Amino acid sequence: MQRSRGEFDFECVPETDQPFENALRKTRDGERLAVADGIELITTGTERAGIDPERKERVLEVADRRRAEMVGERVTFVANLNNNVTTACNTGCLFCNFKDSSHRFRSDAEEAHGGFTKTPADSREIVSKAAARGIYEVTSVSGLHPAFALDDEHHEMLSGYDDAAKTVNYRPPAAYDTDPGTYLEQMDAMSVRDIHLHSMTPEETYHARRGTDWSYEDVYRRLADAGLDSVPGTAAEILVDEVRDVICPGKIDTDGWLTAMEAAAAVGLDMTATIMYGHVENAAHRIKHLQRVRELQDRTGAITEFVPLSFIHPNTPLAERGIVEAGASDDEDELMIAVSRLFLDNISNIQSSWVKYGDQQGLKMLSCGANDFMGTILSEEITKRAGGEFGEYRSFAEYVEMIAAIGRTPAERSTDYRQIRDIDAENPDGPRLGPQADGTPLFDGASRNRAHADD
Repeated sequence: MQRSRGEFDFECVPETDQPFENALRKTRDGERLAVADGIELITTGTERAGIDPERKERVLEVADRRRAEMVGERVTFVANLNNNVTTACNTGCLFCNFKDSSHRFRSDAEEAHGGFTKTPADSREIVSKAAARGIYEVTSVSGLHPAFALDDEHHEMLSGYDDAAKTVNYRPPAAYDTDPGTYLEQMDAMSVRDIHLHSMTPEETYHARRGTDWSYEDVYRRLADAGLDSVPGTAAEILVDEVRDVICPGKIDTDGWLTAMEAAAAVGLDMTATIMYGHVENAAHRIKHLQRVRELQDRTGAITEFVPLSFIHPNTPLAERGIVEAGASDDEDELMIAVSRLFLDNISNIQSSWVKYGDQQGLKMLSCGANDFMGTILSEEITKRAGGEFGEYRSFAEYVEMIAAIGRTPAERSTDYRQIRDIDAENPDGPRLGPQADGTPLFDGASRNRAHADD
């Protein structure tokens, strides 16, 4: 039986005593919003069912004004590559179709799989070629392969457990057709020519310390020494455990995610934060999530951007099992961006993901409070495998054309936003902020067409 949001027996529900008009007034006066305010804004009022179109536009208007006050008229983007190391995973998250059951990767497996595992040498070759083209960021988010360990010492510790596969989710690399190497080896392999390495989510870092008494801070410090530059705040999904118990019961809980992120900040790593919404959660869960991100930023100051990720439901277990039948609506997407801008008063940059929203709706988000338009990607496997339709490649020329068309200033940025370069809309070029970036376009029309033909 299909169930829609609101039909689960959640303790956290979108009910408040705060009037919508008062919440909107607080945004205009620049007051810090409470959870009740956020719920009223993201629902356009809890005293009535559905989203009110006129109220929605008022929320979007004030969010767009706040965006202009905080970051101006630039729309930024980054020259980046996704290099995910492996799809092998057995965590069992119901929202994910990126993974392939890890037992299928074993040398003695009889079942086939459509996934991949890359060696450190594979990763170095991929990143080196991208760096030579001017890419200066590599984002790497991978499945929790049972043979993945932090280093050789970690392998030795894990292999000492009785029935290690069950107790600590470990099998030795020799059990698999392809050895992913260690996390430290992969970090070193992707640290090519001063490229910025954005990797090791809290969930991956939990995997890199499983079966030990190492702290998150210890592990992140060793990863940083091996080449890690910043941490993607994915694996957050919804930071409310009653939702996590439905969609990802095998994953770290809310406190675990927050503990890992604070540890990353403590060793000097920048980080991003995300929300993955539009599945079983309700509006109150979304705002509780924003509250926890805002409090994390109050404590650390290390979050460079917030990224709302609209759930792509086709091909996922949540859809296949009849738990959800659709993702978020366009109205919900727009309000998620807008209320993120208004609620997260301590985070400057809000991203619109063209991979999730598509070009037209992604551009609309830039008038709802977002100021960043993601990156060139060059490879994107996670959303595509879940049924996403909006591609994997983006040239600088395309970015400039789209951003200029809405009257905003296109600008190339570094991962951490500390370097920003405005681009002449009349004479767009390629990336210039990376160690091998000299303005050469990432690809011409012919190479882009060939790349899409290979999808």
